[in-house]
Amino acid sequence: MRMAIIGGGPGGLYFAALAKQLDPSREITVWERNAPDDTFGFGVVFSDETLGGIELADPVVYGQMEREFARWDDIDVHFRGNVHTSGGNRFAAMSRKRLLQILQARCRELGVTLHFRTEAPDVELLSATHDLVLAADGLNSAVRRRYADTFRPTMDERACRYMWLATDKVFDAFTFHVRETPYGVMQIHAYPFDAHGSTFIVEMHDDVWRAAGFAASEQRRWSPGESDEASIAQVTELFADVLEGHEVQANNSRWIRFTTIRNETWRHGNVVILGDAAHTAHFSIGSGTKLAMEDSLALAACLHENRDLDTALVAYEAERKPVVESTQRAAQASLEWFENLGQYTHQDPDQFAFNIMTRSRRVTHDNLKVRDPEFVAGIEGWFTTKVGRELGVPVEPGTPPMFTPYRLGGLDLVNRVVVSAMDMYVADDGIPADFHLAHLGGKAMGGAGLVMTEMVCVSPTGRITPGCTGLWNEQQEQAWHRITEFVHTQSQAKIGVQLGHSGRKGSTKLMWEGIDEPLPGGNWPVVGPSPLPYREGFNQVPAELTVEQSAAIRDEFVTSARHADAAGFDLLELHCAHGYLLSSFISPVTNHRTDEYGGDLAARLRYPLEVFAAVREVWPADKPMTVRISATDWVTGGIDTEDAVLIAQAFADAGAAAVDVSSGQVTPDERPAFGRSYQTPFADAIRNRTGISTIAVGIISSWDDVNSLILAGRADLCALGRAHLYDPNWTLHAAAEQEYAGPGVAWPLPWQAGKRRPQAGRTDGPKPRLDLVRQGEPTTRHDRWRPALEPEVVR
Repeated sequence: MRMAIIGGGPGGLYFAALAKQLDPSREITVWERNAPDDTFGFGVVFSDETLGGIELADPVVYGQMEREFARWDDIDVHFRGNVHTSGGNRFAAMSRKRLLQILQARCRELGVTLHFRTEAPDVELLSATHDLVLAADGLNSAVRRRYADTFRPTMDERACRYMWLATDKVFDAFTFHVRETPYGVMQIHAYPFDAHGSTFIVEMHDDVWRAAGFAASEQRRWSPGESDEASIAQVTELFADVLEGHEVQANNSRWIRFTTIRNETWRHGNVVILGDAAHTAHFSIGSGTKLAMEDSLALAACLHENRDLDTALVAYEAERKPVVESTQRAAQASLEWFENLGQYTHQDPDQFAFNIMTRSRRVTHDNLKVRDPEFVAGIEGWFTTKVGRELGVPVEPGTPPMFTPYRLGGLDLVNRVVVSAMDMYVADDGIPADFHLAHLGGKAMGGAGLVMTEMVCVSPTGRITPGCTGLWNEQQEQAWHRITEFVHTQSQAKIGVQLGHSGRKGSTKLMWEGIDEPLPGGNWPVVGPSPLPYREGFNQVPAELTVEQSAAIRDEFVTSARHADAAGFDLLELHCAHGYLLSSFISPVTNHRTDEYGGDLAARLRYPLEVFAAVREVWPADKPMTVRISATDWVTGGIDTEDAVLIAQAFADAGAAAVDVSSGQVTPDERPAFGRSYQTPFADAIRNRTGISTIAVGIISSWDDVNSLILAGRADLCALGRAHLYDPNWTLHAAAEQEYAGPGVAWPLPWQAGKRRPQAGRTDGPKPRLDLVRQGEPTTRHDRWRPALEPEVVR
């Protein structure tokens, strides 16, 4: 088998070594246009997981790498004169140049042909004369450009500017320095890579970069290898106290923007792209070198395990792509966190430290608690003290964040868990029945602090489906009163009603009969701000509401609010999300009006705010109102995060106690970035930019995620839907699994015997004592890099 490798970086060299090791008969040639000792960048970082794979795949390479490693456990967060240290994180780093030397030597030892300072032959020629062509030619891959129609790449250039530098100051831990300057907030990412130096990355938002004057060199044409010495001098001055007189070193160091690269496929016939040519992930969660070497290992293994090339390449992409995509999602969350760093600088240093540690959503509250229980206990202690001080009630130290109380307007909730509004579609003529009593009553007994109804419609023609509940008459009011009374007498929960009107998305079939599909014959006419159907040629064309008709629907909301108060609801939420009537007034995608209810955002908000004000006037002052919004339409030209912040502020100014932050469902053309906790950044942005209380929602499915979001200050409450459908007692079970038995959750008296987690089917039983002298409780590892000595453990 003949293999051609374009690019002699770590990914290409490591694949060459592994492939040759697995089958010495292979003819493998590497072309690298740079010299063997050229490298751009300074240090590379590896996880223990990756190193374990490298050790098993090639012990020779691993053994040589291990002798070079700088190893440490700690992450130091420097913010506003405070230093918070989180231990138990295992890091290993080394010089990129030394890594290349090790891999080059290994390739030569195994018989791989290496060409340096040599451009590779044309890829078409290589493809015709070799069984496999591996393009490990980096971020600006010529091979990717050549076959772009096949690979279908997307390149997302981001808002921050950063510069790779090094220093002869040897840091002893991974270090974040977050600095508030006259120009805005800047940050340093620094870590040691050997006994003599550290990587030193300076990063800031483009707005800050321009305010600081760094844009002076933006249009300059740089010579190959030239560094931006003027900017480096300014960085050295800005961070002189961090550098402590040490030298800053450059290597082709200029300001760049991070570009996230994704490809729909990594293969064109027998040509495969690898490493940065195929994908990139922001440096704040790991190195591109690590990902490239993992690619190489997986590709070499798939070639070895499969009989033919085609099957091997299919297997490689099927195995490796989900891993990379997961890493990219975490990296994207981390990248966006740093882009929006300015929205967190008001946070207390304790909360800020926890926030930066959990920014990728891959590291969580529970994960940190395993790594460094003392760090988490300190942050939790700060948080419970803060909550107790704000509410004027003591909160027991050690209380999980999700079980701390919260005051929403004038409504006291025993914990931070909300049962999200979920349409059930089983009402008859809008009347909730025994199903709704069991559904909502069961969720309340299951321990949540607040239980929300489904969208309760304000009129028969405001329903989504014939199975939707309503609140437009006394019979419905009495049926709802039966449910609220049960919740209040049988649980600690409060219950809220969500009022809405379906708008153009009404008169459709039940969900399981065909979601968003129109009823046969239309059944009842639908309305909207503009005559735009939800799906052209499929759903009804809505009648454009006149001002008088809009006022009549506003009055229907008022009537429903009066019924809701009489029915005993504790809270009222106005549904302004998901493309229903009020949402469709807000979005430019669905509102094309030219009167006072259309135009810019302020005009599009006018009618929903009029409805909110009218409802607020009749809803009792001691009962809070919230509003659910779609924070993005997930389409170009629709609502985005910046709009969402303004929308939230407008409703808060009108009297909303909190904003329930959802997204999308406004247009079938949406392309949501769906995944775990995918909507929480919108609640985070609103809360931290405006100070408005937020309810986060969107595939939040674990109590660990809830604790993480609350403690990091990204939301005040967390609403869970599917998790409560899977387990109506989700909150009770979350308490049991965390061994929490405080006032934040109460098991119904008849259920008390079941409040301990049941034993598993198998147990190893009590273990014998095998230590003569007890060693005490294990403590967190706080190894720091001490290059002159053996690593020192700081206890």
